[in-house]
Amino acid sequence: MSIPVSLAIARRTTWLMAIACLFSIGSLYYNQPLLVLMSETYQVSVVQMSAVPTLTQMGYALGMLLFIPLGDRTQRRELVVVLSLCNAIALLLIACSPTFPWLVGMSFVNGMTAIVPQLLVPFAAQLAHPEQRGGVVGTVMGGLLAGIVVGRLAGGSVGAIWGWRAIFGLAALGMVLLALVLRKTLPAIAPAVSLPYGALLRSLPTLLTTYPLLRETALTGGLFFSVYCGFWATLPFLLAQPPFALGSQVAGAFGLVGIVGVVAAPVVGRIADRQSPRSTVFAAIATLLLALWVLWSTQHILVGILIGAILLDLAVQTGQISNQARIYTLPVTAHNRITTVYMVSYFLGGSVGSWLCAYAWKMQGWPGVCAVGFGAGAIAALVFWYNRPR
Repeated sequence: MSIPVSLAIARRTTWLMAIACLFSIGSLYYNQPLLVLMSETYQVSVVQMSAVPTLTQMGYALGMLLFIPLGDRTQRRELVVVLSLCNAIALLLIACSPTFPWLVGMSFVNGMTAIVPQLLVPFAAQLAHPEQRGGVVGTVMGGLLAGIVVGRLAGGSVGAIWGWRAIFGLAALGMVLLALVLRKTLPAIAPAVSLPYGALLRSLPTLLTTYPLLRETALTGGLFFSVYCGFWATLPFLLAQPPFALGSQVAGAFGLVGIVGVVAAPVVGRIADRQSPRSTVFAAIATLLLALWVLWSTQHILVGILIGAILLDLAVQTGQISNQARIYTLPVTAHNRITTVYMVSYFLGGSVGSWLCAYAWKMQGWPGVCAVGFGAGAIAALVFWYNRPR
């Protein structure tokens, strides 16, 4: 479907979407630097506490599967507003969690309703002129990546001062305000298709079998994110033990390494516009493997962990932006469903990575976490090589 020139995305709309992604994506990441504090509250083990980030990511995947396809047949603006309000309710219920099972359940609901950025990214891609699409996607993704940084930093800092529950209550209020702003300012665009909801869901496997590019990016994206989530799910426990003995505030401050991804996002998008996104995927895989080597070889050196985290963040975000620039070359009438297939795979990879790395931490410590990452990176390299142009 073509977009009239009068609706071509304006710079202010791009930045609004980026800011909305910044605020809404934090819902997924507040818990990561707080896992040690949460485990102390409920007196549970590391492996048990890994259920919180794992089920948050699984809920996110299910939410995308159930709700993102609706963006192809409904007003995206209205869907964004409703989900923002639902996410506010989930965050408030997390803040009030009386028991660990309640916390786990509400974390799953939080993940299901925190999918607003995955509606805004294809929305921005649809509104952009083709020659600007990579840059626009990169800018909106930059807001999303900044939200990851802010989410971890805010979670760790607020948790250290007022306890881990406070950040979720504040975030609930923020999501209500965000819903009001988006309702007033986002453009109203007619739906791309008129398929019934059931037909939209049934078309997802067809898209996956029809487009080899979608299969490749879904698999490599999931592998990238499995390493990323596994690292952040176990980092607080590494920093809490000797020789570091650091608290949630430092674990949250580690999220500042995501600034590298924020800065790199628009740059990678522009490179993808000028050259081939596939070339930047290759660079992402190489950087991922280098990051894992640094994290493994410097596990007792704080500066080394920091450098490895920076490289890991750069690798994963470069791969993500490159893959999204690639999938949005596929038919625009299916962009929300294509996003669904890709992002469900992406966050399922993240949930599996969180659980596997928590188990590896229990069995082998930090070397086990790095081994899981090396395995995922090696598989991503093989998938990339197998799908090379012939």
